[in-house]
Amino acid sequence: MKKCIFLLLTFVGLLVSCNIDSDNPIMHTEFMPITNVEVPEYFVQGQTYEINMSYIKPSSCYVFNNIIFDIEGHERTVAILNTVYEDSNCIPEGESTTVSFDLTVSGNEVYLFKFYQGSPDGVDQYHLVEVPVVDSREYNSQAVENK
Repeated sequence: MKKCIFLLLTFVGLLVSCNIDSDNPIMHTEFMPITNVEVPEYFVQGQTYEINMSYIKPSSCYVFNNIIFDIEGHERTVAILNTVYEDSNCIPEGESTTVSFDLTVSGNEVYLFKFYQGSPDGVDQYHLVEVPVVDSREYNSQAVENK
């Protein structure tokens, strides 16, 4: 009998605590087209660089989530991911937002970046940027010559 009462109370407790009309917002994620990138003309092997990217934030319901990378050797496919809160109180913005990531250069191969620019007609479009890598000894000798 005690076991039945315990199970009944546990069941009722679960029903009361699970509110379907919760305050959790409805949201989804969305890849944002990258409108501008700032990448150096070349990389020096072993150095770390900040790569800046800009995108248009359509409204206050769009919140930066993450930068997504698909890395294959020295090829990097890069996309910006936003969380979009489905709220009727969104304020239209249309402002440019800049985010960045750090890249430490390894090896001496040319880096190829593919920056996501959207999917018009369902086909992903990318802005391609190739950045050559120079050896640090080469870079230092050029710097000395230019002084």
